[in-house]
Amino acid sequence: MTCRPLNEILAALERPAFGTADRSTLYYRVAGARAILLWLSGFPGSSWQERWEASPAAACPRRWGEEGYLWIAELTNVTRRGTVQSGLLALAGADVLRLPLHWLVGHRSSHLRDFVEQARDPVGFARLKTHVDPRRWATVGAGSARLALARIILAKGGRLADITVGDAIEYTAAVSARSGQGTANTLFYSWLRELGHLPYDAPVTLRFLSRVTGQLTCEQLVDRHGVENAPIRALLIDYLEERRPRLDYSTLDNVARNLTRNFWSDLERHHPEIDSLDLPPAVVCDWKERLRTRVQRRRRPDGSIEETVVERADLPLVMMTVRAFYLDIARWAVEEPARWGPWAAPCPIKEAETLNAKRTKRVKARMDQRTRERLPALETFARAAADHHRHHLARLQTLHTVPPGGTFTAGGTVFTRTKNPAAASARDASGKLIYFDVAERRAFWAWAAVEFLRHTGARIEEMLETSHPALVQYRLPTTGEIVPLLQIAPSKTDQERVLLVSPELADVLSAIIRRVRDPRTGAVPLLAAYDYEERTWNPPAPLLFQWDRGGERSRMSGEFIRHALGEVLAFIGLTDTTGRPLDFAPHDFRRMFITDAIRSGLPPHIAQVIVGHNNINTTMGYNAVYPTETIEAHRAFLSRRRALRPAEEYRTPTDAEWEDFLGHFERRKLSVGTCARAYGTACIHEHACFSERSRHRKTGLNGWLRRVRPRGTVVLWYMH
Repeated sequence: MTCRPLNEILAALERPAFGTADRSTLYYRVAGARAILLWLSGFPGSSWQERWEASPAAACPRRWGEEGYLWIAELTNVTRRGTVQSGLLALAGADVLRLPLHWLVGHRSSHLRDFVEQARDPVGFARLKTHVDPRRWATVGAGSARLALARIILAKGGRLADITVGDAIEYTAAVSARSGQGTANTLFYSWLRELGHLPYDAPVTLRFLSRVTGQLTCEQLVDRHGVENAPIRALLIDYLEERRPRLDYSTLDNVARNLTRNFWSDLERHHPEIDSLDLPPAVVCDWKERLRTRVQRRRRPDGSIEETVVERADLPLVMMTVRAFYLDIARWAVEEPARWGPWAAPCPIKEAETLNAKRTKRVKARMDQRTRERLPALETFARAAADHHRHHLARLQTLHTVPPGGTFTAGGTVFTRTKNPAAASARDASGKLIYFDVAERRAFWAWAAVEFLRHTGARIEEMLETSHPALVQYRLPTTGEIVPLLQIAPSKTDQERVLLVSPELADVLSAIIRRVRDPRTGAVPLLAAYDYEERTWNPPAPLLFQWDRGGERSRMSGEFIRHALGEVLAFIGLTDTTGRPLDFAPHDFRRMFITDAIRSGLPPHIAQVIVGHNNINTTMGYNAVYPTETIEAHRAFLSRRRALRPAEEYRTPTDAEWEDFLGHFERRKLSVGTCARAYGTACIHEHACFSERSRHRKTGLNGWLRRVRPRGTVVLWYMH
C-alpha cells in the first residue's frame, strides 16, 4: 500500500473495508488523506513511508498535532485540524503509513481504537469481546488494553493473531518511557495469552518482567559482588557448584552473598595484598570488627538519604557460613586432595563465635512480649477487620445508588461521583479521587487474611499459595462423618500437611471462593505465580488469593497483605501501653495461634505437626511464655498471708489516710532517699525519720508500724 499511487490509495479508502456508513465522515477522511499525501509528495523517498520519515512530522507527534494542519494548509485548501487528523488515521489504518509505537503513544486520537477494530481486524476483536467479561469490556482498564492492541496493529501491521511477545514488550517500554512510570497496563498481553495467540513458552505476564531475573548461575552469583582475585573467584564458583544440588535457591543465594560481599570482597577492599585463605590474625580481627555493624540507609521526605550505623543482626549467620566454607574444604580435601587440598587452611572462626545464646534469648523475650501484647487484642483486631470491610462495602453500595456526576454522603464526608458510569470512583471536597471498589476489595482481603491466618497458623507464603483443590473431604473411619480438610502446600520445610477446617474457617474460605470465581464459568481462574524465593514460575493453579488489576489477575504479594493490615490498624486506632500503634504482622498470627493452642491444652507435639515444624523446640520457641505456675503460687501465697493478718488491717482507708500515705514517699525521699548522705550517718533534716514515725502512730495505719523497731525495716514494710 505504501508504494501505490495516490489515486489507488484514495479509491481503497472508499471501499467497505476502510469506509464507514456515515458519508460525511468518509468525505473528511478521504479529504484529509489526499491533503497529507499531497504534502508528503514534496519530500524525498520512493514510498509514502520513506517520505513520511523524511518529513518533520515523524520527529515529534506533539509538534504534528499542534502544527501539522498548518503545514498542510500552505499547500492545500484543507485548514481544519480534525480533517488532517482523520486523514492520518485513515492512511495508518489502510497500512499506507506505519507509525512507530513511540510516536503513537505520544499522539492522541479519539477515534483510533474504534477505527482499527472495525477496519483492520473486526473478526479478531469480535472474538476478543466474547472472551472478555462484559462488565470489564467498557471499563477504563479494558479501554486502555484495546487501545494498546490498536496501536500495535497500526505500528506493526497484521491482525491480533500476528502480535508477538516482542511487540508487546516494545509497547510497554514505550508507554513507560513516555509516562515515567515503571509498569504500563499489560491487560492486553493477558488477553493475547488467553486467546492462544502467543507461544506456550511466552512470559506469563509483562508486569514484573523487569524485576524477574530467574535463577542466576553460580558464576553470576559470585560476579555480582566483584571478586578480583581470579583463583579465589574460581574456588568460590566451584564451592557453590558443589553445594548447589543440596540447597534451595534462596539458601544458595544467601551463601554466595555472605562469602563474596560480606567476606572476600570486603577483605579485598581493605587488604588488597591477601591472596590466600590462610589469613593473618590481624586481618581476621579487623574483618570481624567491620562485620559487627552495617550502614542502614533511609530516604528522608525531602529525598535525601540518611545513613545510620547499626548492629548487624545476621552476624552469627555470616560467621557460620564462612566457618562452613573452611570446614567443607578441609573435609573435601581428604576425599579429593588434588581438587581441594591446595585450598585447605585453618578456619579463622571458632565454633563459639557462631553461637549467640544471649542474642537468641533476647529475641525470644522480645517475640514473647510482642505475642503477649497482641494476643488479648486479637479478637478486637479481627472484629475491626470485619467492621472495616462492612464500612467500605456500605460506601460502595451508596455510590452505586447515585447517578454519574451526583453527590452523596458516606461516613460524614460529601463525595461527587465521576461521570464515567463504569467507574466506581468519586471525588471528595478537596478534589481527591477515590476508587471505592478498590478500597472495598482491599478491605475484604484484609479481613480474609486475618481470619485465615488466625484460624490456621499458616505462614504468609503458605496462605498465598493456597489453591481451590487444597480443600478436600475426609470420611472418619469410626463414625463415617465427613469433615473438611485444608491442604497446606510445602513451603519452608518442604513438608505437606493437612489441617482440619473449623466452621469459622469454612465461612472465610467460602467467601473467598465466591469472590474469585469467574461468574461466566463458575470456576476459579488459573493463575501462574512467580516464586520469589526460588526465582521460578509455578504452574498455573486456581489460587484463592488473587488480585484483580483492572481485569488482569495476579497473585497477591506479602507486601500487599501487610499494607492491608496497616489500613485496618489505621481504621481502629489500636495502640499499646505506650501509645504507639499496635501493629499486627502476618507472622504474629502464627505465634499467637501456637501460644493459644498450647495454653488451651493442645499437646506441643500435636501443635508441631499442625504448624509444620521439624523440631518441637522450634514450636516451643513460638509459644509465648506465660509463667502460670509462678503466678498461681504467688496468688496462693498472698491469700495465705492475708488470712493470717488481722482483718482490720485490710479495711478501705479514708481519703485523708490515703493522701497521708502518698505523702509518705515524698517525705521518705527527703529523709533517706535523695539527700545523698552516707548510710548510717546522722540525718540533717531535723530527725525527719523519727518525727515521721511518731506522726504515723497517731493515724489509723499505725498497725503496720507498731511491730517494727529499726528504721530501715519500717520503710520496707510500709512500702510493701
